Amino acid sequence: MKEFSLEDHAAADMTILIVDDHWVVRESLKQVARSLSEKFILKEASNFAEALRILEGDSSVGLLLVDLVMPGFQEFEGVQLLRRRYPSVPIVVISVHEDPNHVMEAIRHGVIGYIPKSASAEEIKRALMRVLAGEVAFPRNIIARGFDEDPSPSPASVNGGERNPKLTLLTQREMEIMMRLGRGTALFDIADELEISRQTVRVHLGNAMKKLGISTREAAIHFATEHVKELGTLTAEASEAI
Repeated sequence: MKEFSLEDHAAADMTILIVDDHWVVRESLKQVARSLSEKFILKEASNFAEALRILEGDSSVGLLLVDLVMPGFQEFEGVQLLRRRYPSVPIVVISVHEDPNHVMEAIRHGVIGYIPKSASAEEIKRALMRVLAGEVAFPRNIIARGFDEDPSPSPASVNGGERNPKLTLLTQREMEIMMRLGRGTALFDIADELEISRQTVRVHLGNAMKKLGISTREAAIHFATEHVKELGTLTAEASEAI
């Protein structure tokens, strides 16, 4: 991945709120954030109520790093509340959970990143680099394990062959990109896997979003996650037809 630089970057002097009930975790995350930029304004909270007070009093918070398991926080209900009250603040989940279902549920609730607490400082740094650059950051190894373990059929086969009609509007390339997005792949990596430029990926994604009636990246991720198996089936069929 290209070397990240915060020079002239919109996120250079942003406020990051770190919410975790363990001070060691908060300190570790602050160290990683400082390694990216000394200009970051770092705030912290040890519980959900404290985090809400900070968010209510500080409109400059541009990124929220939040643990799913802590006092006063009901996991995804808490994420829903944050998304509803502060829809413009991106959320990255920090969690001890490393099962695919947890990661996929987080994606469905609109988070832009998921960092396991077992991640190394370098892995956390790479994840933050991606979200600060406007990408998503999900543990692809965990998500891939979920696809390997889950033998359930795609929605098309469950519904007697019916597929979401909107998906038929997509080109093969758009389906390939949406499928990878649904599996938690960042645009950086999608470009590498498909051997095309990142700008080309963004153009295809933008076209797909227009066809699907989607206006935000978060909504695109949610849609792709919900239809990832269907997208995989359609992509495979399109490849076989060539």
